[in-house]
Amino acid sequence: MWKRTARGRELHFYLAGINNQNFLMRDRETGSWWQQVTGRAIAGELAGSALELMPNDELTFALWKSESPHALVLAPVAGHEKDYDKEWEKEVAKYPVPMTFPGQGLKDRDVILGVEIGGQARAFSLAKVRGESPVEDKIAGVPVALVNGPDGESVRVFRSQWNGLDIELYRDAQSPEWRLLDSQGNAWNFAGCAISGPAVGQCLEKINFLKDYWFDWKNYNPRTTVYSH
Repeated sequence: MWKRTARGRELHFYLAGINNQNFLMRDRETGSWWQQVTGRAIAGELAGSALELMPNDELTFALWKSESPHALVLAPVAGHEKDYDKEWEKEVAKYPVPMTFPGQGLKDRDVILGVEIGGQARAFSLAKVRGESPVEDKIAGVPVALVNGPDGESVRVFRSQWNGLDIELYRDAQSPEWRLLDSQGNAWNFAGCAISGPAVGQCLEKINFLKDYWFDWKNYNPRTTVYSH
């Protein structure tokens, strides 16, 4: 999710094409072309500009609605329902990938969570995150925890630090409610907020991430590493 302003201008985008099986967007104000995966303008008046990544979650509708019962849902624009491709993932899977990156433990169309901190990029297999939640790692010296939610589908990434200390998080297998514990005596919910312990009332910092195919992430982050613990 990108903030749709660049060089102080508010922009309006539309799907203009595909490049390496990744969306190309075009803004109506300048006609510049933007690569969806990077948020960068690759041609036109704004070439070289970059959109700002916005905080985002990867949630099922049910979990999101339970957390935000009064939130609004973006609906299709009346009269343009046919323009919304509901079978995009199925259709694109029929085509061969434009490039392959073997030898790093991931298949080209494996879904990953890509995290970039301090100029360092790392890919985490979504299947591994769901199987080992929480997955803990450090990127550019920053401790991170990738967490699979109580519905088994939703994911979030947090900076695993509290009160200036790195903390280790682990699932509380004894609790009937989903929660994470740490060595400081805190319990945290899936929103990343402490529900008991000395940190009550405080929340962990969320880390932005991108859910993507491995081949796409690797293509646009050629120096990425892969989590393999």
